[in-house]
Amino acid sequence: MTSTQQREQLQSQIWKIANEVRGAVDGWDFKQFILGTLFYRFISENFANHIEGGDDSIVYADLPDSVISPEIKDDAIKTKGYFIYPSQLFVNIAKTANNNPNLNTELKAIFNSIESSANGYPSEKDIKGLFADFDTTSTRLGNTVEDKNIRLAAVIKGVAGLDFGDFEDNEIDLFGDAYEFLIHNYAANAGKSGGEFFTPQCVSRLIARLAMHGQTSINKIYDPAAGSGSLLLQAKKQFDTHVIEDGFFGQEINHTTYNLARMNMFLHSINYDKFDIALGNTLINPQFGDEKPFDAIVSNPPYSVNWIGSDDPTLINDDRFAPAGVLAPKSKADFAFVLHALSYLSGRGRAAIVCFPGIFYRGGAEQKIRKYLVDNNFVETIIALAPNLFYGTSIAVNILVLSKHKGNDMTIQFIDATGSDFFKKETNNNILEEEHIERIIGIFDSKEEVENVSKNVDNKLIAENDYNLSVSSYVEVKETRKETDIKELNERIRRIVARENELRNEIDKIIADLEEDGL
Repeated sequence: MTSTQQREQLQSQIWKIANEVRGAVDGWDFKQFILGTLFYRFISENFANHIEGGDDSIVYADLPDSVISPEIKDDAIKTKGYFIYPSQLFVNIAKTANNNPNLNTELKAIFNSIESSANGYPSEKDIKGLFADFDTTSTRLGNTVEDKNIRLAAVIKGVAGLDFGDFEDNEIDLFGDAYEFLIHNYAANAGKSGGEFFTPQCVSRLIARLAMHGQTSINKIYDPAAGSGSLLLQAKKQFDTHVIEDGFFGQEINHTTYNLARMNMFLHSINYDKFDIALGNTLINPQFGDEKPFDAIVSNPPYSVNWIGSDDPTLINDDRFAPAGVLAPKSKADFAFVLHALSYLSGRGRAAIVCFPGIFYRGGAEQKIRKYLVDNNFVETIIALAPNLFYGTSIAVNILVLSKHKGNDMTIQFIDATGSDFFKKETNNNILEEEHIERIIGIFDSKEEVENVSKNVDNKLIAENDYNLSVSSYVEVKETRKETDIKELNERIRRIVARENELRNEIDKIIADLEEDGL
């Protein structure tokens, strides 16, 4: 079996489990139990593999808890960030899950133990609350303890039966792929609520490529609206042959999604000392001011959400917003996220941000912010993507690429990638295939002007156009109507008129014949 076949088989099995076990529970509500169980199995096997250190004579799961010395525990926590006793491993819980009357309370105790093992260590904030949404006492699992245990056992046995292959060879990748597959499917089936925290992988790949284009190494990468971490993880995948020196940073306002993002980091083999995901409101309470600047910033912030804006008069003096001289509208925070990203961007880096198209042509405060961005030459490229790429919206969104190192290049590149040759049409959502991504990156890199696709416009012309940054204002749409041949059209009309006269004469003759016959 090839790796692709193994991955497809695994994904099919895990989605089947996710749907069968949840019963009448809504899939979106049930997702944390499947995702949490998968994560529990992963960190158990990952931790056991670390302790065994490749020594086939040691089977950590078979050891009694009593043999674990304080030194072993201390060393493991410093390395892995957490500790799991042999009796707490997923494999040992799975063995007795069907017959354990205390399964839900034992799991709760194990999760609490794993989290508290990091207390007082550098990993504490990365581990704390990881299992908060895996509530084994939740009524979503059932109304009685017995009902809860039956469903928990079914989830555990289902995940235990998944074949992730040999750990050393491919398990980490398959675990991570399975986790992203589940998040992807939950988001797709949940519509808007799912799309709010998950950027489709094809778009994530494009954004990561844009943000890190031309870099052989970067200091660190940041997502101010991290969601489940999909954009940061795509950056890791795109940068496998390079170096992200100081790790992955992100902030997320939703607690459940924040936990998913941290789990996602672990599942993709990013250790606790290489990532920092913070919980909180990025616009009001940013967490990484001491970490800036960042060489790469990727983001898909929520579209046109409300924020406090001018109701907080101190914000106009905030280092992020003050240079523009105006705050984003209270009902549309889009440009607040853009200015935040710009403030955190290094002089050598790029930010690639998914944006709602309306911010590029509306007036008022948004026009003033565009003026600030254009006059200071921070806008490198704006790309209009195909419609229906995101869950929960059919809007053809844009990608804004910001840069602080354009030098003497006083133009902005506009790319119209909405045409049918820039995406593949699917039943539910359109997708960008690798050839589409490569074509967009190629045009972005070369700054080539392609008829009906891309154009480089001088900042002065944009200023004269009231700082309108809408792609359609500068890239002419290809004429798809068939060109009309006037001579051919006139000849067709002549023939039609002649035939009409013939038919009229024939009708007149028939009427005359009928009248002669007295009919």
